[in-house]
Parts: sequence; C-alpha cells; structure tokens
Amino acid sequence: MKRQQKTAAFLTKTTLGLCVAAILAAPAMAESETIKIGMTSALTGPYNEFGEGNRRAVELAIKQWNEQGGINGKEIELDMLLDDQLNPDRAVQNMRRIFDNEEIVGIIGPAGSGPTLAVIDMAEADGRPYMNPIAQTPMVTYPDGTGTTPRANVFSFALQNDVEATAMGQHLADKFEKVGVVHESTAYGVTGLEYLSEAISSAGGNAPVAADSYNQGAQDMTAQVARMNRADVDVIAAIGLGRDLAVLRRTMERLNVDVPLIATNGALGQPFQDGAGELVEGVQGTMISAFGQRPMRDATQEFVDAYKAEYGVDRFWGNDEDNPQLFMAISVANGYDAANILFEGIRLAESTDPNDIIAAIESIQDYEGVNAVYSFANDRHHAIEADGVEVFEYVQEGDSYPLVPISNQ
Repeated sequence: MKRQQKTAAFLTKTTLGLCVAAILAAPAMAESETIKIGMTSALTGPYNEFGEGNRRAVELAIKQWNEQGGINGKEIELDMLLDDQLNPDRAVQNMRRIFDNEEIVGIIGPAGSGPTLAVIDMAEADGRPYMNPIAQTPMVTYPDGTGTTPRANVFSFALQNDVEATAMGQHLADKFEKVGVVHESTAYGVTGLEYLSEAISSAGGNAPVAADSYNQGAQDMTAQVARMNRADVDVIAAIGLGRDLAVLRRTMERLNVDVPLIATNGALGQPFQDGAGELVEGVQGTMISAFGQRPMRDATQEFVDAYKAEYGVDRFWGNDEDNPQLFMAISVANGYDAANILFEGIRLAESTDPNDIIAAIESIQDYEGVNAVYSFANDRHHAIEADGVEVFEYVQEGDSYPLVPISNQ
C-alpha cells in the first residue's frame, strides 16, 4: 500500500511538472492569431433585407482592413456569423453562443429593436464592445433615454427613433393639422409613437388625433385605416418596416383614403417599393441623408464604389445602376460604419482588452463615416443626429419613381 502511495505521489508530481512545462511552452490562449468578431442578424426570414445587408457590409469592411494588413498586424476574422431571423428568442440563443467564445473581441448586434432589446442586458453584463447597427430604440444605448448615461460598452449606428421623430415631427407640425399615426406593435413602434407625439408638440403642432397599431407581418390593415378615416385625419404618419408599410399603402388605396402617407425609413427601401408598386408616388419618408446628397461626401462615394465592385447592382443597391437607393444608409452602410469604428477602436487601443477598446472608441473624433462624421465621448455613444436626417418623396419621372429631398422641391 505504501509503495502504491509513493508511486501515485511520484506520478502526480511528474504529471504536474509536465503540465507546468507544457503551459509555459504553449502560447497564451488569450492571444489569438486573428482578431475574432461575432455577429448575429436576420440573415434569412421576411425581414432579412436588414441582416443580410449588414452581413455584406461587415464582410466588406473586414476584407478592406485585411487587404491593408489587418489591425496592428493581425487579420480580422468573422468567427461567428449566426442567423436570428429577427426573432428575439433565436437572438438570445445566438448571443449566448457568442458570449461563450472567449476569443471573440467585439460583437455586431441584431438587426431590429425586438431581438436587440432581448439581448442588450446580457451584452452589457458581458462587457465586450457591442456595436448596434440598426435597432432604433434609444434604450438600447441609453437605458434612461438619450442624453443620460450610456451603457458602457454599447455604441449605436442606428437612426434612433427619437432622432428620426424629431425630423418627422417638425415636418408634420409645419404641414398638417390633424395627424393620425399607424405603428407596429413592437417596442420600436410603441416608443416611436411616443417620440413622434413629443416631437410634434415640441415643434408647435397639434397632438395626433388618432393612433392605432398592427402586428409585424399583418396582411390587412382595414381596421387601422378605417379608424384614421373616421378621425378625419389629413395625413397618416406610419412607423414600421417596408413590407408592412406597403400593406398599409395598398389598404389606403382600396378604401379610398386619399391623404398623404409619411413614414419612417422602412418606406424608402426595396421591400416597400416592391410591395406598393406605382402607389409609392407621393409617399414621403425620413432617412439618413448621406445617400441623397449630390455630390456625395468622399467617404460615402468611396463606400458606394467599393460596394458596387464587390456585390454589383443587387437588391440592396436598388434598380438604378448609377445611384444606390437611400435605404442603403440603414440596411448596409450603418453595418459598415459600425464595423469600421470597432476596428478603429481596436487599432487605437493596440489591445484586445474590452476596457481599452471602449476608451479608444470614446476618444474618436471627426471620423469620416459613410452615413455621417462621427465623434464619441464617454457620455455620447450614438452616431446619428437629427441634422443628418431628411424627408424624401417619391416623384414620378416616366416609368420610375425616384426619391427627391423635400428641401429640393
């Protein structure tokens, strides 16, 4: 028995010694050979125009950085790319997988407010830099509202719906007396109604005389449009995604409700145009103004050229071969800007430590992004302001319906 104990003790010491030697000889696990990024988004499903567009943008940004030598000599790798289909439950499952991968340095979040709000507390607790490309609800970045303390590791490149509401609210207050609002029933739609009502009031307009909601994916909005008609509105303001807004526009036509439709940015994309057809004429919508400027800023034009060279004239580009659609700003370009700011933060930090990267991003000033010129601070983690938003209108020109800034009419 004693001999067995001595043998066991010897083997234990020997094994421990070998293990220590192996650990000392092996490279540190924390130092990955690449800069690994994780991403979950709506790559498939009925609203994949957001997630798939962002995927293309992030992959384009990675390709460009790697062609220039990567970040401080290390290549960037999209190590985890997961599909949540804009479903909150799937987004939670995907994000848990990403968080479990300790080599992931930064995260690109989901493509909508529903899945983002489902994961954002987890992301904040995790602590790694989290880029929000699309989710418009301000509480994603500022739990207590814009202008309050941001989540330490969350940076937003979305057109926040309080910012968008400021531009839309001013326009509605200037032009209309009796505003009716139709909005989706998600957090994006509900908070959007609140922000829009406040913005109209702040601009000196009358409070909405009617409001009604619908569920995403609704195939008929007779009840909502009928309520607007009974309230005798002189404009319908809508908060939602492109396919649903096309249903709203067709329902208005069928019920002969002949008032202007002014919508959020979802109305300026291909899904709305495909669904509404020639009924797009006269519809107005708010959008980040970068793609509507002529000439474009240099950074915007460089992105446009690079995107077209990589992907061609695809559904995100739109039908006009010479001019990308405005929806590129929110379905593609914001993902590109989010990735570039993350990579720039890692470069400046010369570290993959989350706190170092976050501090580096907060130090970025006057960065020429595609959608805007970006400046961050420890109390400012959002990218787009109201002065970067404009109202556009579909105007018929022959057989086409280009979007024209209201300011140019």
